[in-house]
Amino acid sequence: MDVLHMTSRKRETYDVRIEASLLWECALGIAAITNTRLIDTLERPKESWDKLKKSLTDCLIQDLEYVEKNNTWKSLLLLLHQREFGTLQEFITYMDELEEEEIKYHCIPYIGAKFQELRKLASEGEVASRNRLKEQTDDNPYYPGYIEFICTTNVHKLKKHLMSVMTRWYEEVIRPEQENLNGILTRDRQSKKEMSEKLNPEALVEWATGGITYLPEPAVHTVLLIPQSIYRPWNVEGDVEGVKVFYYPVANESIYPHDKNMPSYFLVQKYKALGDEARLRMVKFLKGTERTLQEITNELNMGKSTVHHHLKILRSARLVETQDGKYRLKENGVQSLSNELNHYLKGV
Repeated sequence: MDVLHMTSRKRETYDVRIEASLLWECALGIAAITNTRLIDTLERPKESWDKLKKSLTDCLIQDLEYVEKNNTWKSLLLLLHQREFGTLQEFITYMDELEEEEIKYHCIPYIGAKFQELRKLASEGEVASRNRLKEQTDDNPYYPGYIEFICTTNVHKLKKHLMSVMTRWYEEVIRPEQENLNGILTRDRQSKKEMSEKLNPEALVEWATGGITYLPEPAVHTVLLIPQSIYRPWNVEGDVEGVKVFYYPVANESIYPHDKNMPSYFLVQKYKALGDEARLRMVKFLKGTERTLQEITNELNMGKSTVHHHLKILRSARLVETQDGKYRLKENGVQSLSNELNHYLKGV
């Protein structure tokens, strides 16, 4: 359908901030080691996790068991978003000074602007508001139980637990690798800041996360990108008021800075995916429109299983995505290729 535009207003987008801190790595490490359903899918091999667990003190093991039971890793992440903390001690001091209702309010997940009053009342002990928040989040596997826990637990005990697990994990796991980890996170943040001068916000988010398309949405004015190494290859998504958060996996070149020839994993995958005539035809056919598998099969006059195989390669390279049974080109992923290649070549 043709549209007659009679406005000069441009489509709004969001601002992108990029932050890096060992405190985020600390909290995400606590989340990772207690996520038994996901831990086998992480880049770090099982043998390494097993070795790490055996090295931990009994006190930290007890803290982690409490985290796994009550999902208090979420509390740590939410509290870290309340202000910028330069050191672990700054965070511990902040925690120690929080009032009971404050800590409960900050630890209850943000689920949207219209539910903020419920969040406040639930933190003050109102049962009806707590139950409504649980109902609103019942599609999440752990939110209802977590909200119940935060609203009913002994705050003094919760505060003591959060300070203990954060301190012990930092001292036992982060500090021995502090210099190396800080270097990795700092290099990755700098790399993303340099690319932010060449890409628009949406393309930057897609590039940094390895392919996540995040379109502007109401009440979200900022996207916060936070590099992490512990959850590679996964992106971890979060929400705070007015902000969408992506804790994204650091790039290969940030981990191996002395190997100047080390390319980005997704840069290699994209060029591999495009290095085939059939897949290039698909990319052109999908540009600017959505197509079903049958439409692509008819256009290319190929077997459906062959077309599906090619689409799988394009999807794994984050060049194509699916929605409602249709395939579409991730145009930001294609358009940013030249910038990605130049960024890589510049670092050689």
